[in-house]
Amino acid sequence: MKALLFFLSGYVGLCASEALGGAVEKQPLNMSAISMFLIFVVATLGITYWAAKRTKNTKDFYTAGGGITGFQNGMAIAGDYMSAASFLGISALVYAKGYDGLIYSIGFLVGWPIILFLIAEPLRNLGKYTFADVASYRLQQLPIRTLAAFGSIGTVVLYLIAQMVGAGKLIQLLFGLEYEIAVILVGVLMILYVAFGGMLATTWVQIVKAFLLLSGATFMAIAVMAQYQFNFEALFTKAVEIKGAAIMAPGALVSDPVSAISLGIALMFGTAGLPHILMRFFTVRDAKEARKSVFYATGFIGYFYILTFIIGFGAIVMVYGNPHYLDMAKQAIDGGKPILGGDNMAAIHLSHAVGGDWFLGFISAVAFATILAVVSGLTLAGASAISHDIYTSVICGGHSEGRKEMKVSKIATIVLGILAIYLGITFEDQNIAFMVGLAFAIAASANFPILFLSMFWSRLTTRGALVGGMLGLSTAMILVILGPTVWVDVLGNSDPVFPYKYPALFSVSMAFISIWFFSITDKSQRALKEHEAFEGQFIRSQTGIGAEGANEH
Repeated sequence: MKALLFFLSGYVGLCASEALGGAVEKQPLNMSAISMFLIFVVATLGITYWAAKRTKNTKDFYTAGGGITGFQNGMAIAGDYMSAASFLGISALVYAKGYDGLIYSIGFLVGWPIILFLIAEPLRNLGKYTFADVASYRLQQLPIRTLAAFGSIGTVVLYLIAQMVGAGKLIQLLFGLEYEIAVILVGVLMILYVAFGGMLATTWVQIVKAFLLLSGATFMAIAVMAQYQFNFEALFTKAVEIKGAAIMAPGALVSDPVSAISLGIALMFGTAGLPHILMRFFTVRDAKEARKSVFYATGFIGYFYILTFIIGFGAIVMVYGNPHYLDMAKQAIDGGKPILGGDNMAAIHLSHAVGGDWFLGFISAVAFATILAVVSGLTLAGASAISHDIYTSVICGGHSEGRKEMKVSKIATIVLGILAIYLGITFEDQNIAFMVGLAFAIAASANFPILFLSMFWSRLTTRGALVGGMLGLSTAMILVILGPTVWVDVLGNSDPVFPYKYPALFSVSMAFISIWFFSITDKSQRALKEHEAFEGQFIRSQTGIGAEGANEH
């Protein structure tokens, strides 16, 4: 399970004690890390206060008034996408497995061409606040919005649990704080950012966090390469001397073709179905700026994952075998050369090796800040699904006062925050790795097929979308439960009913096939009207004629 855990955790944070190298012991207080984190908290609370004074209506709350530029939104998307585990988990993969870490680093980018060329512009032209606006554009509002909203909420809650557990474990290790205190602190700050500052505060928190993370990772990579005169061959040669030639060979992580294809589908389609990522495209004024957002985000994210590869190999040559970072107690039991905190702490130890205690404090604080930024985006996406999709569009039939909708959204934010704190504490000692796979499976199997086909297939009907989406969602959940991750690792059975860890190949196929079949066999009058409405929708999605913001400049 560690391959899936490390890889997918790039989207959701350090999500289980297993991913942090097992049991975590309370460390002495890291005052430099805590002081730098407090500086970040004070600065972001100042941003929240500034944003709160500018958040007057639902458009401000959900989309920052549509006034975010393409560059700013691209940086915010990168901040939303690059979690602590992107930094720690991927560099740990490279540290432990070598070459295959590069495959995983590049793999994080596979969903972005789909978003760039197929999703971003039509989404901005058709939608307003959430991707359910697009999915239900020409279909029946009640069933489609309900399905899309619950798909979003399911993904968000699973991510939030993973993030909260990750926050507790990470801060328990890095800062020396108690697990419960760390979880409560993240939850309270998350509620403050979203409830008072809305999308504007969340956006700028993500921008600040992305800048800090990119700056810290850049410094580490430059410091490592300077040791070898910026010669990659010299770096890799030294790594091979330390760990052997096997680290430069592929196949250490995913060797089963079915699992490899299924994992690729989950990452590719799951990324394009993440509600907190899709929501960011409504913060810009038009489709052109949405396209720019993806362009900048892809550049930032790609650059970041190249840095994690350098950092991983840097940890091999500067941390592996260094007595200062070895876990002597574990070494006596297991042999080898384990480092304190497990492989996921390789980048943290490297930050100390290249920059001393204060840079270690800076990187530790940035790691915590990444979790704050990601959970803020997730919470806002969940709150918008509850208030805009369920309350306004379903319960109120599309007619609700803006003030009431904002009030519902803020209440939903508080409820989600309290729920995330409770579940984060409850799941402290549980193996929650299956939640990561399930969150991606929901995004890839329930959210993406409906969104994609609603924009590009004229024969899609409400019946097809509803039945196919529900079948894709249920198939993903059932296969995760019956697979090795839950059936064996969590429930303790000897053999899994479903042999593969990654269900996306099967659940996404089920979703697309079911949507196709139940749409083409729908001969109702409603279905014919939905076919006829496609042409107008397609013209708007491609040209922006009639889209909000299209004629404002």
